[in-house]
Amino acid sequence: MTSTPISRMPNPTEFVPELNDITAALFPATGNRSVPRTTMSLVHLRAGQIVGNTYLTILNTGFLRKAGVSEERITAVSSWQDAPYFTDAERAALSLVEATLQPAPHGQERVSDDLYAEVAKHYDEKALATLTIAIGQINFFIALAVIGKPAPVASLADEQWD
Repeated sequence: MTSTPISRMPNPTEFVPELNDITAALFPATGNRSVPRTTMSLVHLRAGQIVGNTYLTILNTGFLRKAGVSEERITAVSSWQDAPYFTDAERAALSLVEATLQPAPHGQERVSDDLYAEVAKHYDEKALATLTIAIGQINFFIALAVIGKPAPVASLADEQWD
């Protein structure tokens, strides 16, 4: 029986060990509790859906399940705009990640002043900075996920790279 690789590239930290330092710095910066962890996982799940990456989608779905989030809420992230399961603050965060990751209509900003003001209504300055960093964090990991193509895992405890 041959073993099937779980990623099309080896673990990048084998070649660039500084990646561990980057990761170690990002997680405390976004885990400062100014934004609920559930909101962070909802945002990261939506990012995975937007870029069409199964690894990120399954990983963040696993985080949400572990946090006790209902299957209805998890399933409805892809159609959050008309789903009754999200708070106004969560909706603002989901709008922000969508605006950041999706192209803007021609001649318009991705993150308009109106959207920024809406998000700022729900998050203080620290939380807004944290949410912004979290969106940058998932963008960083999007590149690793779509290029490296690790196999889907439900937990960070599972092996992610071959």
